[in-house]
Amino acid sequence: MATVMPADARIAAELLEDALRLDPNYAAAHALLAWCHEIFFSRDGFGAADKAAGIEHARAVISSGTDDATALAIAGFAIFMLGKDHEAGLTAVERALSLNASCATALYFGSIIHAFAGHAAEATSSANRALRLSPFDPMAYAAHLALGTAGLLETRYDEAAPHFARAVQANPRFSTLYFFEAALLGLAGRHEEARPVLQRLFELEPGFRLRMIFEVGLVQNLADRFAEGARMVGLPE
Repeated sequence: MATVMPADARIAAELLEDALRLDPNYAAAHALLAWCHEIFFSRDGFGAADKAAGIEHARAVISSGTDDATALAIAGFAIFMLGKDHEAGLTAVERALSLNASCATALYFGSIIHAFAGHAAEATSSANRALRLSPFDPMAYAAHLALGTAGLLETRYDEAAPHFARAVQANPRFSTLYFFEAALLGLAGRHEEARPVLQRLFELEPGFRLRMIFEVGLVQNLADRFAEGARMVGLPE
C-alpha cells in the first residue's frame, strides 16, 4: 500500500539515497526521491529545501533520456506539484505513454495531473483506462481522486462524492484524501457527513491546514473551490 505519508517516505528516501550513491544516474531512484520530497513538502511543513530537492530529482529524470515510463510519470507528477509546472508534468506523462501506452502508473499519475490542471475530460479518460488495466493497483486511489475532482470541476457533486469515498477506501492512511472528500461534501451541502471525515483527517495529520491546497500544483480556480468547500465544514486555514 502506497500510504503517501512522511514517516514511510523517510524510510524509502534513505534507501533511495543509498541507491543513488551506487548509481547516480538511476532514473527510478531519482523519480521516487522526487516523490518523497513532494510528500515531505506537502505534508510535513512546506520546506523550501524539500521543494528544491524534489524538483531537482524530477528534472534529473526528465533530462536523462530514460525509457522508464514509470519513472517519467512519477517525475512529471513531482514537478507538477512542487514547481506548479503544468506543461512539464503533462509532457513527462505524454512521453511516458509514448514509450509504454499500457503503463498503468503513467495513466494513474496522468489522471491526477490532468484533474489538478483542470482538464476534466482527460482526467476521466486516463483514470478509467488505468482502472481497466490495473484495477487492484496500489495507485487506484489516484484514479478515484481524479474522477472525483473531474466531477467537482463539472459541479456534479453527487456523482463525485462516491469517488472521493472510494479513494479513501483504497488508501485509508493517506491523510489528504480525507480533505478532498470533506471539501466535496461541504460543496454538496452534506456537512454532517463531513464531520467524521475531518476527524479522521486530523487523527492522521493533526497539523493539517487549508494552506496546503494553495502550495501545490492545483490550478487556482480548482484550489479555490476545494477551499470553499473546506471552509464550509470548518477546516482551519
